[in-house]
Amino acid sequence: MKIAVCAKQIPDPATPYSLDPETHFVVRPNDQVLDDTDRYGVEMALQLAEANDAEVVLVSMGPAGNLQGVRQALAMGADKAIVVDDEGLRGSGALVTAKVLAAAIQQEGGVDLVITGTESTDGYTGVVPQQIAALLGLPALSFARKVELDGTTLKVERISATGYDDVECPLPAVVAVTSGAVEPRYPTFKGIMAAKSKPVEQPTAADLGIAADAIGEAGSGQEITSVEDAPSRTAGTKIVDEGEAFQAIVELLEKAKVI
Repeated sequence: MKIAVCAKQIPDPATPYSLDPETHFVVRPNDQVLDDTDRYGVEMALQLAEANDAEVVLVSMGPAGNLQGVRQALAMGADKAIVVDDEGLRGSGALVTAKVLAAAIQQEGGVDLVITGTESTDGYTGVVPQQIAALLGLPALSFARKVELDGTTLKVERISATGYDDVECPLPAVVAVTSGAVEPRYPTFKGIMAAKSKPVEQPTAADLGIAADAIGEAGSGQEITSVEDAPSRTAGTKIVDEGEAFQAIVELLEKAKVI
């Protein structure tokens, strides 16, 4: 069995970041960390792999830098990594990201289960897992708080608005796990040393068979024209209540067409 985990390297949230004045993109340093939400997906994959004698392959897209974040996942126990670092993908939106990740998974071959986080902490689109599933033609099980494998059947407890649903589907499939679904392990010294020798493939979009016209201009077909600070909070209106302050509230509600 082979499990692919989609994970992302991001700038350390605890450190200041800057924007490129021309492109308005975040300037990503060489030192990046594994997205905290993806640590849950990596841990879930490792637990399932240990119980089912499976291989865990990390799949990532973005500037490789010094691979610090990727090595974190390898030190946790993942067997290998595929990192797609292509300048032509800079500024990619959710769909292009999903296309690249899906292509990398297809090229790897033999993947029985794809695990992702719910959304990245530097993007927050929350749609990439479902897009990957659609591109691969696989069922998508989202917001999973518990994941089990029973032979070739995937069993999931899916968080809903009223509690959770018990969902089952045959493999292969894509499952997005929530933060807190498992407790991510800390890499051991042995794992950190072993991570240095684990294979890390770095294909380009062309290597994955993705043509330039499928990526679009600037990697996503979108352009950031400006970035502005959020307006500062203005002072509220003070009303002195002399017994008729309710009239001001009524006027405000009428103006907002609430009443």
